[in-house]
Parts: sequence; structure tokens; C-alpha cells
Amino acid sequence: MLAVVVSVKPFVSSSCFSSRFRMGNFASSTTGGSTSTACVKFVHELVSQNCVVIFSKTTCPYCKMAKNVFNEIGATYKVIELDEHDDGRRLQEALAQMTGVRTVPRVFINGNCIGGGSDTKQLHQQGKLVPLINQCAPCCAPDSEGSGSGRFGSAK
Repeated sequence: MLAVVVSVKPFVSSSCFSSRFRMGNFASSTTGGSTSTACVKFVHELVSQNCVVIFSKTTCPYCKMAKNVFNEIGATYKVIELDEHDDGRRLQEALAQMTGVRTVPRVFINGNCIGGGSDTKQLHQQGKLVPLINQCAPCCAPDSEGSGSGRFGSAK
């Protein structure tokens, strides 16, 4: 079974700190305050709209480990390659603020951070990863091809 991987490529209009986020209570009198808040909001939106999201770096072996686990079980996931994203550094800072850990990968399932590559592999080995994916909220259920949301067919 093949996994469908949707990768978010960097482009200016998706910038986590673009002007579209600088309004209302996201405005800040300090430089970078709105940037940080906007990046956190960007991450929240991604993880709430997709069953599995991996914040990764292309050369990181632990990131490859996490992606391999999802490939192995045939799960669909969204990847944000921080080293290829224009706002990768700020996104990584936002992830550190949100999860308390700066390292990558940061893997989210159903809106919750499950940890990194070793954590993902361990959950899989314990038989706990597939049930987490199966619990994805209705917002994350695939309703069209290529949506980036993730569920998978069981490999038997």
C-alpha cells in the first residue's frame, strides 16, 4: 500500500507571519510578538485540519524514521519541511513554544503532539499508533483525493 504524502512547500502567501494574521488580537506592540503568535496560529490550523502532520527537516534521520513508520503502515500525512520553508526557523520556534521541545520531528496526530521520531516508532511497536490515527476527528477524515488529511486502509 502506498502512502499519499502532501508536502507544504514554502511560498510567501502562506508565511506564518504574513499581514493577513496581523489584525485583532494578533497585533502586538513588540517586534516579533505577532510573528510568534501568527506562527503558533499557523501550526494550530495545520494540525487541526489534518489527521497526521510531521514538522520535519529533510536531512534529519529521526524525521526520516517517523516518515518511514507512516509509510510502512500506509498512512497519509502532511509534511512541513522546515529547512525548505521560508519561515522554517520561526515555525520551529513556535513548535518549541507549543510543545516544550525544539527538536524535530514534531509529530501531531488528531491535533495532539505525540513527540518525535523515536516516540512515533515506539508507539507503532506497541501497537498504539494505528488506533490513534483511527480516532481522527471528523474534520480529518478524507473527503476528497489529495486532501492531505489522513486515514488509511489496514494492511492485512
